[in-house]
Amino acid sequence: MQMTKQGEATKRSGGQVLVDQLLIQGVRRVFCVPGESYLAVLDALYDSGIEVIVCRQEGGATMMADAYARLTGEVGVVFVTRGPGATNAAPGVHIAEHDSVPIILFIGQVGRSMRGRGAFQEMDFGAVFGSFAKWVAEISEAARLPEMLSRAFHVTRQGRHGPVVLALPEDMLRDETLVADAKPANPVTTWPGQSQMDALQKRLAAAARPIAILGGSGWNATARAAFQRFAERFELPVATSFRRAMLFDGDHPLYVGEIGIGPNPKLRERISAADLVLLAGARMSEMPSQGYQLFEVPKPRQSLVHVHADAHELGRVYQTDLAIHASPAGFAAALEGLHPPATIGWAAATREARAQYLAWSDVPPPAPDGIDMGKAMLWLRQRLAPEAIVSNGAGNYAIWPGRFLRFRRFATQLAPTSGSMGYGIPAAVSAAIEHRDRQVVAFAGDGCFLMNGQEFATAVQYQAKVIVIVVDNGMYGTIRMHQERHYPGRISATALKNPDFAALARAYGGFGATVRTNAEFEAAFAAAEAAACPALLHVLTNPEALTPNMRLAPRPAT
Repeated sequence: MQMTKQGEATKRSGGQVLVDQLLIQGVRRVFCVPGESYLAVLDALYDSGIEVIVCRQEGGATMMADAYARLTGEVGVVFVTRGPGATNAAPGVHIAEHDSVPIILFIGQVGRSMRGRGAFQEMDFGAVFGSFAKWVAEISEAARLPEMLSRAFHVTRQGRHGPVVLALPEDMLRDETLVADAKPANPVTTWPGQSQMDALQKRLAAAARPIAILGGSGWNATARAAFQRFAERFELPVATSFRRAMLFDGDHPLYVGEIGIGPNPKLRERISAADLVLLAGARMSEMPSQGYQLFEVPKPRQSLVHVHADAHELGRVYQTDLAIHASPAGFAAALEGLHPPATIGWAAATREARAQYLAWSDVPPPAPDGIDMGKAMLWLRQRLAPEAIVSNGAGNYAIWPGRFLRFRRFATQLAPTSGSMGYGIPAAVSAAIEHRDRQVVAFAGDGCFLMNGQEFATAVQYQAKVIVIVVDNGMYGTIRMHQERHYPGRISATALKNPDFAALARAYGGFGATVRTNAEFEAAFAAAEAAACPALLHVLTNPEALTPNMRLAPRPAT
């Protein structure tokens, strides 16, 4: 495809204009499920040089775009068709909203002359996505494509990152228009003021029991390293928010654990008793805040310094003692100017917090008969390289890798804070396509896998070398756990009859093995690594092991 000089108006189809804007914005790869509603875009992509990954379901495609954005810091781009294609994509948009991930979802739309008649697969996308996307719009004129796409690439990465949804009427994409291209969008990095950093310096000097909590999006490897240097100077204990463990080196002596679902009770007590909490990048929503109990609403007991890229998040839930409107990159860079007090009074407490984390993450509780998932994770921790990428969806099975694995490098964890099942497989496929030289391991429960497990076929098609670990206890384990707590003896709608997942993987063209013991797990994982194709380990677990700390006496479902 011949590119035109920037700023020069040239006559092109709407589909061609759109793809030209993607190239200008630096898009290297898009994910899609094809549809007749945007054939003009597919045609323009044909010789564009942009890699097109064809997925098996729109939710999987959107989650792959989400994972791509998390790994690269670029905008994830996904195309789906109207109606059912759009509704299938909705879970991925919701994940990106909760997790503050920059993606753009393009949806084919009915022709403009048919709008409002209830045409085939017609929907009002503003009404459908308006409550959980940053911006939703329909592009009604091909001449406005450069303007609208430039705005979309700005909006998705400004402030709190999040999803943008753009509807594309089918006939608009075929229209010929004379229009100039837009310039590349460059997100603005927000920096803290010097007075705010001075105030933070004073609060740290006056603190006796400080702790930092890192979370949210917008971080990069440079910002992570800068924060680590700051923490080292101050000997500051550092925790990470729910499913953001990769924001600090898990092997670092200052790392004290993740505050999320079922956290280390010692860590929860430590945060509750802190006199200063530095909350950087995170919103501290329901799960990490322990149901909004860790910090009192609206005024926490602790002195709270909240750093966030979006001014609307500051004071939204918690009244702060110091609010700093800054992106993680800007804030971390500004930390280079802070210096510790002559005497650090909390150094011993930091060492104690680290020892409590090691006791929590190095010693699994006793397990019932069958495979011991805690010990399997400790073995896997030694097996995986520091650069290995680990993904998961939602379910009790995710507690084991979350508690016992260590995340050493930035952008090695793909996990939804929204608690969305089905995320782990498409996220891992996206990671394996982006980083073909790195280990990629996806965890899924038996219920979780069957949400988007068909994307294993995408892995086979694109030779994306993932290792999927399906933890099968024959039930929706998280819901069963809640039933046991609230309605003991009245088990309803949580039992599952599962396929032979290893055979299913082989049917797709991958490697599959069934695992019942730790010895079998270790041998099967080694075989999966040696295989020249995507692999799946079907791990049959004892249903009594609901979590590392909770046991269940099985009862027949009614």
